[in-house]
Amino acid sequence: MAEEIKQELTRKQKLKLKAKESAKRFKDEFKKSVVTAIIAAFGFLIALTWRDVIIEWINKISEASPVKNSIMTAFITTIIAVIGILLVSKWNKKE
Repeated sequence: MAEEIKQELTRKQKLKLKAKESAKRFKDEFKKSVVTAIIAAFGFLIALTWRDVIIEWINKISEASPVKNSIMTAFITTIIAVIGILLVSKWNKKE
């Protein structure tokens, strides 16, 4: 009977340990997700801030161009975004 009680305590301790480990993993993943969301929000804020500057700059450049401003804006913005994606991808691979 003492063995059964000892085994029962061991099972309870194992379950408690598993629960703690699971809670810690959840907390870590939650923290990573929140950090990622906050970083993405700051990135979006930066993009919105630069949007008007880029559009104004492109409009000045494309005044002499026969191509419409919106097409030129979309093209140059796409190029800038692709370069940014490539740089971030390379930076991510180094880690």
